[in-house]
Amino acid sequence: MSTARYITPQSLAGIGSTKLRARNVLEGVLAGMHRSPHRGASVEFAEYKEYSPGDEIRHIDWRAWGRTDRYYVKQYEDETNTRGFLLLDGSGSMDFASEGLPTKWTWASTLVATLAWLLLRQGDAPGLLVFGERPGAWLVPSSRRTQLDDLCRLLDAREVRGGTNTEAALRQIAERTRFRSIVVLVSDMLDPASEALRVGRILRRRGVEVALFHVLDPAELTLPWEGLARFEGLEGEGDLLVDPDDIRHAYLETMGRHLASIEEDCRRGDLEYFRVRTDQPVEEAVLRFLRARARGSKTGGRR
Repeated sequence: MSTARYITPQSLAGIGSTKLRARNVLEGVLAGMHRSPHRGASVEFAEYKEYSPGDEIRHIDWRAWGRTDRYYVKQYEDETNTRGFLLLDGSGSMDFASEGLPTKWTWASTLVATLAWLLLRQGDAPGLLVFGERPGAWLVPSSRRTQLDDLCRLLDAREVRGGTNTEAALRQIAERTRFRSIVVLVSDMLDPASEALRVGRILRRRGVEVALFHVLDPAELTLPWEGLARFEGLEGEGDLLVDPDDIRHAYLETMGRHLASIEEDCRRGDLEYFRVRTDQPVEEAVLRFLRARARGSKTGGRR
């Protein structure tokens, strides 16, 4: 797929306003929808769902069938309105960035604002919870006209610091969700993930859709540095002076097991999983998410 119209991660790092970043990304997403051979990845998914046994035949859209050779059933406003709970990790580790790239926080907050914008475009109600060691800023899901501005103001005002407790954030959201909701968790998942994902599985059993965007800086996947280096603990762990060559093999093995465990837990729990990197355009992550939902897939996989 051509990414010529996408904003580069390097450019993203230089735009201070969350809303302006999201606007640039949204333009690329909408262009990508029009280019995509996957017709289900367009904004039409807000108005249609694929036909399944039990749906009324009189609601089949035959024009959509003529364009796609697939059966789609029209949905109506009371059937499509969704509450979107966007959970964003605001802990200290999200402040990390390789040279020339946006921090994980900048990349992730842009993703969250773009998803909120898309939800609002289709008449749904996005909300936001930014969390660290404890749940923090909370914006109640709403489709009011000021919702995007309120959400972006919260993101712009956040100080990224401290530890992480993803489980506590998900538990708070679990108390507020209802059927026809979607929970989107955006995090680097550096705290123990198993309990948090267990809460995600509970939400799935209630009929709530759950998606995880696992945000990583490329350096976290390769440990590229050479020579003696000081590693700073961004969540209060202290500093470590070490030669990366001495620890690279063990680090990569440990990281590989950690990533595989999270992905497998999501697969077993029927949670959508998207591993994303800050050297990739945010647009690509959004389009993967939309296509996976259009296909009914529960694993967006990795890139």
